[in-house]
Amino acid sequence: MDSAKPAFNDDHLREETIESRQVYQGHFIDLRRDRVRLPNGGEAGREYVVHPGAVMIVAMLPDGGLVMERQYRYPVRQTMIEFPAGKLDAGEGGLSCAQRELWEETGYRAKRWAKAGIMHPVIGYATEIIEIWFADDLTLGERHLDDGEFLDVFTATAEELDLWMQQGLLTDAKTIVGMMWLKQWRAGVCQLDWQIAAD
Repeated sequence: MDSAKPAFNDDHLREETIESRQVYQGHFIDLRRDRVRLPNGGEAGREYVVHPGAVMIVAMLPDGGLVMERQYRYPVRQTMIEFPAGKLDAGEGGLSCAQRELWEETGYRAKRWAKAGIMHPVIGYATEIIEIWFADDLTLGERHLDDGEFLDVFTATAEELDLWMQQGLLTDAKTIVGMMWLKQWRAGVCQLDWQIAAD
């Protein structure tokens, strides 16, 4: 596979910030309304959410099963099937966050970790970046959910996830991207740089 990056010139596409205003500051969401200068010299408004970033964990069991969660997501008013995930705390690195979130939400700790890549889940209205981490050599312990956090942990196969996606039961974008990375890795298309977690 050719790993060369394309050499695009994006100067004619860039927008320049004229003014940035904070509209709302919540627990971790920062809503902005900006004025920008367009490439043709005109002006336009841009509304977006500044997000601290997050991680998602594809945690694999020895039998090939995957650690999954079911969690009610209020904005869409339904329970979603997802890989474990969570937002970065201030100053926290991606691996530390992935280790913490996997343990807190599922009770699992992993000895081996590998960063697969990143994704921008909602580029039209948020700065959020999600780091995609793989974890294996798992040990199960006790969960430590945050106050007000309720979720079920279960295991599923990649084939079950594919079927649920086709049936419209699994619609979470980050989980679908995680499934893509998993398939690419299992097919030998992409390599992972595994590291041993510090105790």
